[in-house]
Amino acid sequence: MSLLTPELGLLFWMLVAFGVVVFVLVVFGFPIILNGVEKRKNYIDESLLIAKQAREELSRVKADSESLINETRKEQAKIMAEAAKSRDLIVDGAKEKAIEEAAKILEGARHQIALEKEDAIRQIRREVASLSVDIAEKVLRERLDKKNSQMDMIDRLLDEINIPKS
Repeated sequence: MSLLTPELGLLFWMLVAFGVVVFVLVVFGFPIILNGVEKRKNYIDESLLIAKQAREELSRVKADSESLINETRKEQAKIMAEAAKSRDLIVDGAKEKAIEEAAKILEGARHQIALEKEDAIRQIRREVASLSVDIAEKVLRERLDKKNSQMDMIDRLLDEINIPKS
């Protein structure tokens, strides 16, 4: 007997033992192994499906967030434009109000100046009239010292107003 060629009896019993092992494996082992492999395959398929759904949900959320960001930017631009408009209106209103106030103050100052000017002119006229009367009085006193000069002055004034002499 050689080591490389087994005997027929040994070969038979090896085949029977191999057949029993294969039978036990086919009846008891393979269904459990196949069931485990099937469960693993189902788990992987479910995980892939969930990952695909999550990816789709993520892309939908990303699109929604981009849309929301764009809307927010548009709204922000709109609000900024309205704020700039309001600011311009307020500034323009303040400028107009300041111009009106300046015009009122200027008109009041002009009116006050006109009143003070008229008052000063009246006062100057009074002073001039008073000085004129004082000067005239002094001149007349000097000229009318004597009775003859007084009578000549009266006659001349009466001639000027066309009253007949008596």
